[in-house]
Amino acid sequence: MKWFEPIKRVIQSLTRSLSFVGMFLLVPMMLLTFVDVLARKIWSVTIPGAMEISSYMLAIFVLLGIGYTQQVRGHVRVTMFVSRLSQRLAAAIEVFTILLSLFIIAILAWQGWVVAWEESAVSDMLRIPEWPFRLLVSLAGGCLFLELVVDLVASVSKLARR
Repeated sequence: MKWFEPIKRVIQSLTRSLSFVGMFLLVPMMLLTFVDVLARKIWSVTIPGAMEISSYMLAIFVLLGIGYTQQVRGHVRVTMFVSRLSQRLAAAIEVFTILLSLFIIAILAWQGWVVAWEESAVSDMLRIPEWPFRLLVSLAGGCLFLELVVDLVASVSKLARR
């Protein structure tokens, strides 16, 4: 599958770049939470909207990392049963699982897009619009979908070789 290698590199580069964006929000989120807790304990004062900002940063961090987690095979896998099967049957089950995952993620990404453009709510304290964060569901679903396509091509080629 030499023809697919450049496409694979672009998809993996995009996914990795988006995960780096999420990772860079982790330190400010931790600092904000630390300062908020410290201010609450020492001076009995909270930072207005710190909880909202932290929850939005956490959503960005998690959603932008989903595709990269698939890329590095970081999701939970149950191999106890599949490892006892023949390699051909295990590859066929993997193809079926990836196809099912593609179907579910496609629906998730599509509905994330629909809900994002219908969303008009804002956060309670800081009045931050929620639609960009709902749109991230669609973006994360799209990245995960592309990573699953990369895995599908690899699994189908593995199945075809045997």
